[in-house]
Amino acid sequence: MNRLINEKSAYLRHSAHQLIDWYPWSEEAFERAKKEDKPVFLSSGAIWCHWCHVMAEETFNNTEIIEFLNNNFICIKIDRDERPDIDRRMQMAVQTISGTGGWPLSVFLTPDGYPFFGGTYFPPEDAHGRAGFKRVLRTVIDFYKKNKEQLLEQSSRLMNLLSENKDVRGDIRSALIEIAKSSLISSFDPVHGGFGQAPKFPMPGVIEFVINRLFFEERENFLYKVLNSTLTAMAEGGIHDQLGGGFHRYATDEAWIIPHFEKMADDNAWLLRNYIDACRLTGSSYFKEVAEGIINFVRTTLSDPDGGFYASQDADVTPEDEGGAFTWSYDELKNVLDEQEFTVLTLHLLHERGSMPHDPSRKVLFVVKTPEEIGSLTGMNEKHVNEIIKRAKEKLLRYRKTRKQPFVDKNLYTSLNGMMITSFLKAGRYLNKKSCVDYALKTVRRILSLRYKDGQLYHSEDVKGMLEDYVYLIEALLLSYEVTADRDYLGKAIELMDSTTRLFYDTASGGFFDTEEPVLGIRLKTIEDIPHPSANSLAIIMLLKLFHLTDRNEYLKFAEDSLRTFSVRAKGNGIFSAYYFVALDMYFNMLRLSIHASKDSELSRTALTFFRPYVTLRYEEQDALSFYEEKDFILPCLRERCLEPIFDSKELVDFLKAKIKTEN
Repeated sequence: MNRLINEKSAYLRHSAHQLIDWYPWSEEAFERAKKEDKPVFLSSGAIWCHWCHVMAEETFNNTEIIEFLNNNFICIKIDRDERPDIDRRMQMAVQTISGTGGWPLSVFLTPDGYPFFGGTYFPPEDAHGRAGFKRVLRTVIDFYKKNKEQLLEQSSRLMNLLSENKDVRGDIRSALIEIAKSSLISSFDPVHGGFGQAPKFPMPGVIEFVINRLFFEERENFLYKVLNSTLTAMAEGGIHDQLGGGFHRYATDEAWIIPHFEKMADDNAWLLRNYIDACRLTGSSYFKEVAEGIINFVRTTLSDPDGGFYASQDADVTPEDEGGAFTWSYDELKNVLDEQEFTVLTLHLLHERGSMPHDPSRKVLFVVKTPEEIGSLTGMNEKHVNEIIKRAKEKLLRYRKTRKQPFVDKNLYTSLNGMMITSFLKAGRYLNKKSCVDYALKTVRRILSLRYKDGQLYHSEDVKGMLEDYVYLIEALLLSYEVTADRDYLGKAIELMDSTTRLFYDTASGGFFDTEEPVLGIRLKTIEDIPHPSANSLAIIMLLKLFHLTDRNEYLKFAEDSLRTFSVRAKGNGIFSAYYFVALDMYFNMLRLSIHASKDSELSRTALTFFRPYVTLRYEEQDALSFYEEKDFILPCLRERCLEPIFDSKELVDFLKAKIKTEN
């Protein structure tokens, strides 16, 4: 048993019985490294990570490797979900050194904590074109002993490179929105949907940008094909759990069929937003069904009874059986289903393209034929086919639940909870899911109780809050205010934003740093979506909303300065900074609806439930209701220009449907 046994992270505790002399990230570990003049080996991973478990089983249980590590290195293990700040810097370093990144991340550091070499997964021996860890360890320690001064200088130069200010300020131009559209269209996969090539990740920031642009543009626009084919392809693919709902992290192939099976809170929070918004924009009942499946997965698997959303569900039960909890053999399907169900379901969800590479007898379920196509093949009417599919899926899900289930990481991280609270409130707002609102508000109260102490926000129990914790919780609080009209939520959001600008804002060149204090000697200021949207982009959006809610000009100034700071970099990144363009789009098209009516009035309900991007609802104080002889009304303001008041719901709907824009 090593020092990890008392850690809060389930991933670290998972390694507590290994014979490697692991430390958590701590001063104690680096003090020992300096005292004994040994390099540090850092392993960063997560409980949901398949290859982390494989490396733990194959490499970290190898007797020769254990002995070599314990004799020559100080070994540190971190959970990338618990310490995203450290992991982010290590990822950047390893990508700079070797051009690779991901998890498990294997990094070699100087006793001062500066990285000088690294990679990802290493098998024990040379295999499959990868260097074996035994050879890597011998090479590293030999180089460290013979070239220490050179190595220390090299690692110092690397950290200086990572900390360089990359800001080249630009203008706030609406023309950049068109450039962003061209970038995403050029990256669009017209055959399989999505963007880029395998491996394929959902890109929720890109999808939200497309949805919002489509609201203001004609339905015949090519962006509609981008949206519909991407969301449909993902929903029909193996990346989408066809039985239990929710999405796995990414697909290893271009067609979204074979996933990596971990199911993450952040991915599902953002995809829930995408499918809700797309449903409201297009009226698609299929997108609504997918959104409801995500909600069901989150409520049954990632929800704490006392409020709060868990971080993730593991990919596997054992490292040897990748995806075993989610995949099927023909024999299993035959044993569970009757003959008719088997015939229909295999036509619907089973194909050789879903064969698992390590065991082709195991299949990933994905949509092969639609119910309409099955009806044409079998002579059944489509309604009957749908009934059979529904019945068969329910049987399979019940059977699947009898299998040993993948581990669920029950840590309540503030940033992840902020994301999911917002998504559940959206479900209540646009899909009329009152239970989602109730649970989201319960979670807001619990997270504030657990993670906000004496003016300090925490990421987890002992880890100070980072930028993403602040801005995602602010977003959740502002939507809580809009849904309930309770000004306490608005007050708490203002309090947290004022802390955010004080603790994280770069007063020299604009934008927000990711941490309060330097980590490994540096503070990072990023605009990339990795892959969930950038905290800086969301911070800009929250500042714009708060400007509308409070009329405090400093919020607008912070937002404008940040837009200028990241303008050139975001343009160069294209779709990898898509959420910056959502923030930019909001800057030019933000609409405030000042509500002079009770929260439960028909006018207020219409304002809340009609989908129009970039709307901020501001509930005015009750003494303002007498302005128009106590009639209910809404005053719409487009940026700095207010229009005529609106007195009834139909008039409000007509106004919102008119898609009045303010673009320059």
